[in-house]
Amino acid sequence: MDHTKLCPCGSHVTLKECCLPYIQEDVTVPTAEKLMRSRFTAFYLHDAAYLFKTTHVSQKKYTNKSDILAWAQQNTWQKLEILNSTENTVEFKAYFLDDNKTPQIHHEKSTFILFQNNWFYVDGKFY
Repeated sequence: MDHTKLCPCGSHVTLKECCLPYIQEDVTVPTAEKLMRSRFTAFYLHDAAYLFKTTHVSQKKYTNKSDILAWAQQNTWQKLEILNSTENTVEFKAYFLDDNKTPQIHHEKSTFILFQNNWFYVDGKFY
């Protein structure tokens, strides 16, 4: 992995300067939007542990690391487009190729919660 290339989240800064510290160094994510960006990057990097860790405890019973990893790996993640964000919601489109190399768009408005100074993904409305 080349840490000097642009971050997949679309921030226009390097991976090392953007999402990697949240994913690999346990740096506290300051906003819901930054968490959304780092979660997209974790899908891109196939880092299911980070995705599971940043899912709110109330939702963990509905998922597991192996399912997250399988979905991350079966798709080729291309780009993230943030459409709108508030303090605790982020509407986005994630562009990817599915396992048949067919272009797909995952459009979601995600809800996040700040708990003990850490942001967590709670759920989303899908379009």
